[in-house]
This record gives sequence, C-alpha cells and structure tokens, in this order.
Amino acid sequence: MTTLVLPSNREEGWRWSDLSQLPKLAQRQPTGVAPDDFQWIGTEREGPRLVFVDGQLDAARSQVGPLAIGPVDVTASDHPLGALAGRSGWKLKLGRDHAPHGLVQIVHVSTGAADHLAAEVELDVDAQASIVETYVGDGWANRLTGMRLFKGARLMLSRRLIGSSGFVSLTDRAEIGEGASLIVATLAAGGADTRLDGRCEIRGEGAYAEAAAALLARGRQRHDANLAIRHDVARGMSRQVWRSVADDLSACSVAARVEVARHAQKTDGEQSLKGLLLARSATINAKPELEIFADDVKCAHGATVGELDRHALFYLQSRGIDPEEARALLTRVFVADALDRIGEEAVRTAFYADVENWFGQSQAWVVPSEVEGRVR
Repeated sequence: MTTLVLPSNREEGWRWSDLSQLPKLAQRQPTGVAPDDFQWIGTEREGPRLVFVDGQLDAARSQVGPLAIGPVDVTASDHPLGALAGRSGWKLKLGRDHAPHGLVQIVHVSTGAADHLAAEVELDVDAQASIVETYVGDGWANRLTGMRLFKGARLMLSRRLIGSSGFVSLTDRAEIGEGASLIVATLAAGGADTRLDGRCEIRGEGAYAEAAAALLARGRQRHDANLAIRHDVARGMSRQVWRSVADDLSACSVAARVEVARHAQKTDGEQSLKGLLLARSATINAKPELEIFADDVKCAHGATVGELDRHALFYLQSRGIDPEEARALLTRVFVADALDRIGEEAVRTAFYADVENWFGQSQAWVVPSEVEGRVR
C-alpha cells in the first residue's frame, strides 16, 4: 500500500488546513451504493450528464454526448493532493464556435472511501460551455481540473459541494487566452470539509477571470481555500468574491492572491473577502494579497469579518419574523454576492435551494458547555 504523504501545517499554504481524516478515508473500502436522486438541475435544454461513483463512470446512468472518458492532459505535480488524481478522467474539447447542447452536468458520488479523478476542459476560439459539478455522498472526493480557453472562449463552471460528510479537495489549473472569460462559482453547503486550490493564468489581452464562492460551515467543519490569479499580459481583468459563514466551532479560511507581471499594464484586479460569524466560538481567516510589478494598474482588495447586524435583526423581529428566520434571511443576503455570479437562472435557483436546505437542517450540534462559557 502506498503511503499517503500530506503537507504539514507548518507550511504557509496549509497552516489552516485539517487533513487528519484523509489517511483513514484512504484506507476504507467503498460501499458502491449510489443514491437514486442525483440532484439534477432541470433546464429547457437537457445536455450531457455524467455520473461518477467513487471516481468510476456509471455508464448506465450517463449521457456522455460530446464529452470523452479516458486519458487527460493535465498534471499538478507541484500540488500534494492534485498529484494524486492521476491522468485519466473526463474531458470536454470544443472546436471553433462550438457549444454543447444544453447544460453539462456532472455528479460525483462518494460512498465512504477515497476516489481520485482528473478532468480537462479545452475551448477553441469563440467556443462556450456551462458546466455544473455536484458532489454528494460520504468519503474523500479528490479532483484535478485543467482548463484552457483560447481567444474569445467562454466557460461558466459552477460547483455544489453538498455531501453529507467526508472531504472534498479540488485543484484547478487554468489558462485564459485573448478576450476569453472564465467564471468559477462554488457553494459549500454540505457536511464535508473542503480544500479548494486554484491557479489561473491570464495569458491573453482583454481576458477575464472570476472566482466566487460561498462557504457555509457549522459544527467542527472546516473550509479552506487558496487561489492565485496571475496577470501575464496587459488589459486583463479579474474578480474574486469570497463569502464565508461560520457557526458553532467551525472554521472558514480563504487566502486569495493577485499577481501582476511587470509588463501587464492596464490590469484591473479586485478581491473581496468577507466573513460572517454566527457564533463567537467560530473562526474565520481571510488573507488577501496583491503582488504588483506593473505601474499602470487598478487593483484593490478588502477583507472584513463581523457578526449579524443587531439593528437589522431587531427590525425584522419587530415585523413578526421569527429570530432564526431573521438570522437566515440576513445570511442569505450576505452570500448572494457570490451566488449571483452564476449566469444560468436554473442553476442559480438550485444553488439558492441548497442554501435554504443548509438553514433548514437540524441544529442538533451543540457548543460544549466549557466553550460556551468562554465566549459569553
């Protein structure tokens, strides 16, 4: 059996991560029992659908369409988790001006163990696609995704992390060409811990990159994100919108970085990292970074962490709204900045439904009395 080598918390990029459950998950045997409901999103035009159970394609429940299953041309040897994904998985390659028929949906089901899978998305000149990935089940889902967008290409990638427990680790590598656009929106609203890693390189003038995420945590759950966007050429634009919500003893940590090369003049980069504490026993870490070597740029970053506005809560309760519903309503508004980035209405509606479900889940987890006493 291969020894699982994991990074230490002594490393700067991993100091907020908790990977302690991964060795146990890597040794388990999967049950292979998939649910009947795959959380499909209904749209007017039904597109390709893939179902992966423990990293293996369930061909009977899939409609492959223009996608392919097999070797992929993406590596992340510099990343300790991404390197585990291997060189096989699914890929979507579209020719010039091409687009899939409808929304591409991919469901990843974990049944109690560890599974690894790679993916490759390559869009030729002026091609476009919208992809939704849904993660369900209980286990360790480890994914590596490579994205390459040529001139004028458009890619919208939306991810729903709604598994009941376990761990989800996502590693992205993206290259964006001239005038191309990449938007990645992520919602973590399940019971699994997460580690989100990404590196995006803007290599064509006028290109656009955006990362938006809503991270919802409760109990002892941990969400950890680390993203870098590099501007290598002039007139590129990037946006990062991170919204973290932490309750009980949970923790949300985001490290977001923008790098501007010396010759990347006229760059427009913006970061917004905001955290909402639903309990003073929770933790939110926010680390925005700008590394700028060009002298004609417009770059900004901001990070705030706070609690729900007591005046707003009082106002809603004075109008007859239940206290818990008032808290949920204000929190929904808080995460809307990230979820409104999703372009397709049906997808956006499904993501908001996941947020509603997160608030509707049983509040059975109770802060231990010794902790409660310290935070009062």
